[in-house]
Amino acid sequence: MKKLIVHGDPGLRKDGIIDYDGEEMRVFSIQRQGDYHGPDEPQLWCTIGTDDEREDFERRTYVPHWLEVDTIDAEALDVVKSGGDLNV
Repeated sequence: MKKLIVHGDPGLRKDGIIDYDGEEMRVFSIQRQGDYHGPDEPQLWCTIGTDDEREDFERRTYVPHWLEVDTIDAEALDVVKSGGDLNV
């Protein structure tokens, strides 16, 4: 499990699936930053992980401050499934 900061908005929402570092990762949660005060484009602060880590996330059996943090531009992120209400 890790935190991923996405610079820009690739249309990703909660429960989406991304291809990150050659592995399909689930998006467990997203906090959108910078809409009113901040950078020119929004930032999505995502908690991502594998299917095996879903239960740890839901039960909160991890320390958020100790998660590894990576950053990526929205154009470089491969969204497999956007998640949320955007799926038709």
